[in-house]
Amino acid sequence: MAGMKDYVNSAVSRNREQIEHHVKEILKLVGEDVEREGLLETPARVTRMYEEIFAGYEVDPREVLGVTFDEQHEELVIVKDIVYYSQCEHHMAPFFGKVHIGYIPSGKIAGLSKLARLVEAVSRRLQVQERITTQIADIMQEVLKPQGVMVVVEGEHLCMCARGVKKPGSKTVTSAVRGVFSDSALRSEFLSLLK
Repeated sequence: MAGMKDYVNSAVSRNREQIEHHVKEILKLVGEDVEREGLLETPARVTRMYEEIFAGYEVDPREVLGVTFDEQHEELVIVKDIVYYSQCEHHMAPFFGKVHIGYIPSGKIAGLSKLARLVEAVSRRLQVQERITTQIADIMQEVLKPQGVMVVVEGEHLCMCARGVKKPGSKTVTSAVRGVFSDSALRSEFLSLLK
């Protein structure tokens, strides 16, 4: 995935042998034959997957925004439909969706791709959607010091769709508002531009 593919979770890499052993043990405990052809490489595959999907632990999300640029643009900037994938910290089941970020600069802007990298850095770890939303807004506010930030995150959670209440297709929407976005007209403008 663009932005995070250069990173791997080094803790997973260092503990590869132990993780593979434990994955094999879990497979046994759920009743699988770990000597079955289809499962022989599964512990190694799971470990490699963990290196990637938990790469966010290797990155300081504040640094991902990188170099900022002095720019006197003080109108709404929106990057929408940033796809993310994360893992629910309660069930270790995937959840995924889209992030929409809007901000009004106050002298500093970030490269647009940096916002997608920020989403990756925050979501590639065990998470909850509410925290992803808050962290993105807070980091944007801290690093760019804009007049305001609004973040909307849509998510489909397999822990809700494939197990438990089993409601496939249901979506969760969370938002975070900072600064001038407390003005309802500005919030409405942002939301209308997402459609």
